[in-house]
Amino acid sequence: MPRPKKCRQVARMPRVRYFKPRGIPLRELTEVYLPVEGAEALRLVDTEGLDLNTAARQMNVSRHTLGRILAQARRVVSQAITEGMAIRIEGGDFIVKGESADEQKTESTVPDSRPDNSRKKTLSAQKGEKAMQKIAVSSEGPSLDDQVDPRFGRAGGFLLVDPDTMETHYIDNGASQSLGQGAGIQAAENVARAGAGVVLSGYIGPKAFQALTAAGIKVGQDCDNMTVREAIEKFKKGEIPIADRPNR
Repeated sequence: MPRPKKCRQVARMPRVRYFKPRGIPLRELTEVYLPVEGAEALRLVDTEGLDLNTAARQMNVSRHTLGRILAQARRVVSQAITEGMAIRIEGGDFIVKGESADEQKTESTVPDSRPDNSRKKTLSAQKGEKAMQKIAVSSEGPSLDDQVDPRFGRAGGFLLVDPDTMETHYIDNGASQSLGQGAGIQAAENVARAGAGVVLSGYIGPKAFQALTAAGIKVGQDCDNMTVREAIEKFKKGEIPIADRPNR
């Protein structure tokens, strides 16, 4: 089985969790995702000026892990600034300092990036992994016995599967298919908004992979030539490893 991430400790939830370029409507923007622990690493090192060893102790991680979190966070912010994207701070593997380690449930309400900002989404992060997270599989159809669509960004849709009950919900990906560019990022946004904690697909490009990992979503690749059901079962058995880089 893949080794679970060590839960990162943050001092507090970010006060503001959404940033966008001025003068551009939300509906015209592409989002990048910054996990909560990434925002905490930026605060400690870049704002507070702490050295990596001190910041790592405050987050209860190794210096090497903090370096990876910080580098990823800086890439997300840099991409947003240089390419004119919006930043959504949410998700990740973290606990808030001072709250119960066993029962803590940190919830944040974040405005949806759609034009109707009155809609809200509640996210939860518990100690350790967010156990048995829902799995989004790029699929050629709406059933467990349909084939995995090898194209992540251009997939017809995603089957969102509860691995405990095998209950499913189909997510249409038609809007991403119609894009000339940015289909992978849009698809990543779709599965993140649906609450997926894991994505299984065939081939995932660098930008889509970055968007998924920035949202705290684990990625399993090379799942083509099997059905959605087979991909889910292989993942549950640990036969599909969590990827640390895109395969395309």
